[in-house]
Amino acid sequence: MEQFKSLLLEVWREACRHIEIGQSTETIAAMLARHIPIRQLLVRRIDWDRSTLETVGIVLTSSEQPLAEARTELAPDQRAVLEQWCRKGTIGGRGFDQEADPALAILIPGGVQGEVLAGPLGEAGRPVGVLLLVAAAGKTFEARHAELLKLLLEPFSIALDNDLRLREMAALQEAAEADKRSLLTRLGRKALADTVVGAETGLRAVMDRVELVARSDLPVLIVGETGTGKELVARLIHNGSPRRSGPFIRVNCGAIPSDLIDSQLFGHEKGAFTGAIETRHGWFERADGGTLLLDEIGELPLAAQVRLLRILQDGWLERVGGHSPIHVDVRIVASTHRDLAAMVAEGRFREDLWYRIAVFPIILPPLRERREDVAPLAAHFAERAATRFGLPAVMPTPEDVALLASYSWPGNIRELAAVIDRAAILGNGSRLEVSKALGVATMPPVAPDDSDKRKEAPALPTGAAGIATLEAVVKRHVETALEATRGRIEGPFGAARLLDINPHTLRARMRKLGIDWARFRPRKE
Repeated sequence: MEQFKSLLLEVWREACRHIEIGQSTETIAAMLARHIPIRQLLVRRIDWDRSTLETVGIVLTSSEQPLAEARTELAPDQRAVLEQWCRKGTIGGRGFDQEADPALAILIPGGVQGEVLAGPLGEAGRPVGVLLLVAAAGKTFEARHAELLKLLLEPFSIALDNDLRLREMAALQEAAEADKRSLLTRLGRKALADTVVGAETGLRAVMDRVELVARSDLPVLIVGETGTGKELVARLIHNGSPRRSGPFIRVNCGAIPSDLIDSQLFGHEKGAFTGAIETRHGWFERADGGTLLLDEIGELPLAAQVRLLRILQDGWLERVGGHSPIHVDVRIVASTHRDLAAMVAEGRFREDLWYRIAVFPIILPPLRERREDVAPLAAHFAERAATRFGLPAVMPTPEDVALLASYSWPGNIRELAAVIDRAAILGNGSRLEVSKALGVATMPPVAPDDSDKRKEAPALPTGAAGIATLEAVVKRHVETALEATRGRIEGPFGAARLLDINPHTLRARMRKLGIDWARFRPRKE
C-alpha cells in the first residue's frame, strides 16, 4: 500500500536495529499510533514444546497499567484450536468482523478490552508468535488497518526471531558457565588459567626461557622426568605466542598403536583401509593455526619419524590413502623424559629429526632439585584437594612440610599431588595425614607378646646389586596403603582410591603378591 510505504520502511529499519524485541516494539508502536487508532501493541511468543503463550513485547500508548497476565498455559484442546488457526495463516479480529475465530479468545490476554487485530508471526503453518493490535477506546479498525497488519507481520517475525536467538545464546552461555564451574570444582581450581607454582623460585630459569621462545615460531623440545609439568610448560608457550587464539592439541605418541600412528597424526581418506568408513582429519590438520604438543616423542617408530620430518621441513602432509598434499601451519612442541641424544647414538631416533625438534630445548628440573617449591606446591594441592573433595581447606603444618621436603619424589609433582590428595582424604577435613599418605606412619609401641599388633615390616628382598626387586617394592607399597586404610579396599577412603587403581585390579594384584587384606583389618575385642 502506497500510503504506508514510508511507515513500513521505518518499521523495517527499527526491527533490524535492535536485538531485543522489547526495544524495537516500543519505537514501532509510537510510529503506528500516528497512523492507526491503537492503545496497545503486544507480541506473544508461542512455545509449542511447553504449550505456553508468553508476552515478550507490550507497549501501552495510553496511561493504562500493564497487563497482569504475561503467560498463558495451553490446555490440550486450546493447543489444538491454536494449531488450526495457525494453519490458516490469516488475519483475525475481535469486534472487527462478525465471525471471530475461537482461537482469539486464547491468544488475547485477559483484561484486554475493545477491538483486536491478530496475525501469526513466523513460518506459515507453525508460527512462533502472534502480533496483537488493540484499538483505542471508542475507536474501530478498518479494512486498511488489517492490510497494514498483514504487512507488519514479516518485520515483527524477524524481530521475534532475533530475540529468540538472543535468549538461546544467553541460555547456552549460562549452561557453559555452569559446566565451567563444575569442571573447575572437579579439577580443584578457581580459574582455567594454569597456575605455575615456583615461577619465581625453582622454575625461574625455565620461565625465562619460556618467555624468550614463546613469541617466536621455533620448535621447542621440553625435557624432564615424568611428572615435572612438561604439558604445563607447553601450554605456557602456546598462550604466550601469537597462536594463542588457535587450538592447542596434545598427542601422547607412546599411547598410539604403531599400526594407527599415520592415521592418527596425518589422517586418512575414506576407504583407505578396512574400517575407514569416512575421511578423518589427523592431529596436524586439527592443530592448523595453533600448537601441537608431541608428548613422549621418543616413542615414535622410525617410519613415523621420517614422515614427521617432512612436515617440520615444509609443512606438507598426505593423508593415508590420499593423493593430494595438504599444507598445515602448526607449531611443534615436543616433550620427552628420555635421553634422545643417546637414542640417536644408538640408532633408535633419527639424527635429522633430533636437530629439527631440538632447536630450543627447555630442561625441567625434578622436584628433588627444587625443594624450596615443596611447601608452596603442597599448599596449592591442599587447597585443590579441599575443593575437589568438598572438605574444609587445611594447610600443611611445618612438620608436614619438613616430612615432604625430606622425600626424594621419584614421581615429582604428580606424585606430590597424589600424596596430598591421600592426606586430605585420610584427614577427613580436620588435618592432612601426610605421614600416612607417604607410608611412613609409625605404629604405637606395643608389648612383645601383643599378637594383635603387627611387628616391624621385614626388609625387602634384594637382587644381586642390593636393589629391592620390583615385586617386593609393589608388595610393600600395597601393604602400606592397606595399613593406612585399615584394610579397606573400596570406597572414597579405600586403598584402591589411594593407589588410583580399580578395586578388582587391586584384589587380583594382591592375590598374585600373596597379600592377605584381612590381617590389616582392626580386630574386634
